Amino acid sequence: MSGKLIGVGVGPGDPDLITLRGLKTIQKATVIAYPSTETGESFALNIVQGYLPENVQKIPIKIPMVESRFPGQLIYNTASDEIVTHLKSGQNVIVLCQGDPLFYGSFMYLHSRFAGKYPVEIIPGISSLNACAAVSQRPLCSRLESFSVIPAGMNEEHFRTKLENNEAFAIMKVGRHLARIKHLLNQNGMEERAVYVSHATLPNQKVLPLSKAPESAPYFSMILVPSKDEYVQFDT
Repeated sequence: MSGKLIGVGVGPGDPDLITLRGLKTIQKATVIAYPSTETGESFALNIVQGYLPENVQKIPIKIPMVESRFPGQLIYNTASDEIVTHLKSGQNVIVLCQGDPLFYGSFMYLHSRFAGKYPVEIIPGISSLNACAAVSQRPLCSRLESFSVIPAGMNEEHFRTKLENNEAFAIMKVGRHLARIKHLLNQNGMEERAVYVSHATLPNQKVLPLSKAPESAPYFSMILVPSKDEYVQFDT
């Protein structure tokens, strides 16, 4: 009998927002894998640090922060080889995923390598999108409205098309694109109802009208733009 690969969404940052099922799974883990920077820092690991068993074995997946997929794919191949040795020995391997495993999550790259070959389970988590909506108290959409998620790095032509065709949307992974996005939203008359969120659910959380956002933004910051019908001016 082989072990099972289990992707666990650990939520947006606050350890209290891990689901009960995710927590119980983490507390019984013997082997965990998790994405980290090349220096070994891991946001997902930090979230669950207080819940890990003492002797759990750790597999860091060190992902370079580059646009190209090629280096990252090699790293997932290497991580998969290490994970396979544990699965073949009958051990379950828990893969920690910031937010939700299948919403812009790195777990999907492991899933594509293991699905159909080994047992796989996915435990959903609270995504950054849900967390940002909650802390900013902005409804995402309602009734017959559509909603889109736009990566901040999308090229300008496609970005403008998205702005024209959707009633409400979120812009993810803002980072170095903040100034360009503010300019585009301003041109389309959307800056007034846009809200900027960074570090949602964490002590250093920021929730601001986009017009008051800082000049630089962390990579995992987000901009929410509700539809005109759902827009309400809240204190921030």
